[in-house]
Amino acid sequence: MENFAIAASQLLVSLTRSIVRILRKSRLWAMVVVASSHFLLAQDLAPRAYIITPLHSNAVTLTWSFYNGGLNFTGTIPVAATGTYHVPIFSYYHSLSVLGRSANVTASLPYGVGTFEAAALGNGVSAYRSGLVDLGVRFSVNLKGGPAMPAQEFMKWKQKTILGASLRVIAPTGQYSPTQLIDWGINRWAFKPELGYSRSWGNWVLDGYGGVWFYTTNPADFHVPHPAPQTEEPIGSFEGHLSRDFGRGTWASLDGNFWWGGVTTFNGIRNPATLQTSSRIGGTGAFRISKHQSVKISYSGGAYVRFGGNYQNVSLAWQYSWIGKP
Repeated sequence: MENFAIAASQLLVSLTRSIVRILRKSRLWAMVVVASSHFLLAQDLAPRAYIITPLHSNAVTLTWSFYNGGLNFTGTIPVAATGTYHVPIFSYYHSLSVLGRSANVTASLPYGVGTFEAAALGNGVSAYRSGLVDLGVRFSVNLKGGPAMPAQEFMKWKQKTILGASLRVIAPTGQYSPTQLIDWGINRWAFKPELGYSRSWGNWVLDGYGGVWFYTTNPADFHVPHPAPQTEEPIGSFEGHLSRDFGRGTWASLDGNFWWGGVTTFNGIRNPATLQTSSRIGGTGAFRISKHQSVKISYSGGAYVRFGGNYQNVSLAWQYSWIGKP
C-alpha cells in the first residue's frame, strides 16, 4: 500500500509538470467569459429582463465588462488560474407580437481580451489572448400581464404582475482548441429555458427568475495526451432583483442569484467534486440621457463560491433605442 501511494504521488507530480510544460510550450491561454462559460453561464444578473416594450421596439447595446479573479480547476487538474480580462459585447434587441402577447428576441456577440496566469507546483506561466466568444440568442414571451401594444397604447399601460417565459441558446461559435486548457468557446451547445416573474408596487419592482441550463457533449475537451469527451449535468439557477424607479427612465436595483448542479463526466468518469453550489450579489443603475439613449452600470461579486470562477465584475453599457424598422 505504501508503494502504491508513492507511485500515485509520483504520477500526479509527473502529470502536473507535463501540463505546465505544455502550457509553456504552446502558451495555450484564453478565457471563457459571460456569454459562454460553463462556470459563468449560470451566474448572470439581469434585472428587469421580463418587462415589456412597445411593438417594434429596437435597441442596440454596446457593453464593456471588466473581470478580475480566478478559475477553480479543483477536482479536474492540479492547476490554479487567475485573469484580468475585458469583454466588449454587441447586442441587438427587437420586440414583436406572438399570438397577441408581447415578445422579444435578443442576439449578443461578445469578444474577449485578457491576460491570464496559472501555477502548478510552484511553476507559473502567463499569456495574453483575444478572440470571439460564443454567440448567444434569447427569445422571451410574456404569458400574463404583457399584451403586445403599439406605442400609443403602451403609454397608457401600467405594469402590475407579469409572468413570462424565455429560452436562451448559446451556439459554439467562439474560438476553441482542444489543445488549450482554457478557451473562449465551450465547443458545445447550451440551452436555458426559464420562467420569469415581475411585480410592481408604485415605484418598486420585484423580479424573480428560475431556469435550468442544459448542455450537449463537448467531444474534444482538454486532456493530456489527447482530447477526450466531456459532459455536464444540468445547472439549476434562481435570480432575484429588487429595484426602484426614480422617473424619466432612471432606476437602481439590488441583485442576487444562486445556482447548483453541473457535475462533469470526463472521458467516462463522473467527478462529484465539480458540483456547483454558488451565488453572487451586486447592484445595477440605469440612467436615460436623451430620448433614444441610456447608460447602465453594474457591479457583482461572489457571495459564496464552492466551485468555479471567484471573480469581480464591473460593466458599463450604452444603449440606443427606437421604434420602427430594424
